[in-house]
Amino acid sequence: MTTKIAVSLPDDLVEQARAAVTEGRAASVSAYVAEALREKGEREPLGDFFEEFDKEFGAPTAEERARVDDILRRLGWKTD
Repeated sequence: MTTKIAVSLPDDLVEQARAAVTEGRAASVSAYVAEALREKGEREPLGDFFEEFDKEFGAPTAEERARVDDILRRLGWKTD
């Protein structure tokens, strides 16, 4: 089941979604937005996990974060 709603989005995000459709990375703007919301919902519990992990073991240092960012960039992942 799907429900149709109306939302207001910044112009740059609308263009991003339309570009994804044009480039074939999304079937529609609605599909793009739905996937973004799904991904956000999946990340939030993961954020809770990392918060607890940091409390128990300490947050990563700036050097550790930079090293991970470098590895992810080399793998083609956007890190910002």
